[in-house]
Amino acid sequence: MVDTRITNSVLWNLFLITAGSFIIALALKGIAFEHAFIPGGIFGAASLVYFAGGLGHPSIWYLLFNIPLFIIAWKFISKRFLLYSFYAMIIFTVIYALLEVTFKIHNQLYAAVVCGAMSGLGCGIVLRSLGSNGGLDVMGVLFYQKFNIGLGKFYFFFNAVLYTFCFVYFENDLVIASMIMLFCSSFAMEYALSMFSQRKMVLVISDKSREISAMVNQHFKMGSTLLNGVGGYSGAPKQIVLTVINNIQLKKLEEIVFTIDPAALFIAENTFSVIGSNLARRKIY
Repeated sequence: MVDTRITNSVLWNLFLITAGSFIIALALKGIAFEHAFIPGGIFGAASLVYFAGGLGHPSIWYLLFNIPLFIIAWKFISKRFLLYSFYAMIIFTVIYALLEVTFKIHNQLYAAVVCGAMSGLGCGIVLRSLGSNGGLDVMGVLFYQKFNIGLGKFYFFFNAVLYTFCFVYFENDLVIASMIMLFCSSFAMEYALSMFSQRKMVLVISDKSREISAMVNQHFKMGSTLLNGVGGYSGAPKQIVLTVINNIQLKKLEEIVFTIDPAALFIAENTFSVIGSNLARRKIY
């Protein structure tokens, strides 16, 4: 686990935002712009205005669309979150405007998949900071806090309206390719967010639960909890060991458990949100 003094530091958060924004700009300028794809969110709306009307530049429209959103959200969301998000918006706009790069991907489907994967990875890196990518993320947080409207529902509604307009102005194949790009982006973003956060919740049912618990504490320096249970068939009382570890430690724990008790029942479940103890600190914007 990364030290919270690092993850909460300004330099670390600026690094994440800058690196993620560069990857997003690289994907959108080098692939999406070349194929006239329409990304989701506020930048998608900016791209729609540019490609449909031929006015200005997508980065300029993106900046203009963001200004009123930040003014509205300033009153309702923490200043630190907005400042980081504002930095993300500015750094992305500058990089996108100045970057001159073209990926030689001629197949529209391949381009949509690669662009979605790259932009989603960049978005995930930015969202690992204490800020956001700006634009729709800012309004999504605001609507969630004020009206309890889930982020997924808000994004879906906005992008559904956006792509409805796209079908009016563009060829169906282009819009569908843009939607494929958005889907790949969402998948890649979720993967980037969970890549370093995935944990294993382990339940061990054994007659030697206390011995197993002691070995967990000794080998992994991790806490464990003994839960009281009753055997469904025998009716005999049992103690169940509950602990949370990472993927690397799983096989070692399995070896320890079955060395102590070959008859134990070992259950491991994926979990992505573990907060507290020495695993992870709660993210406060």
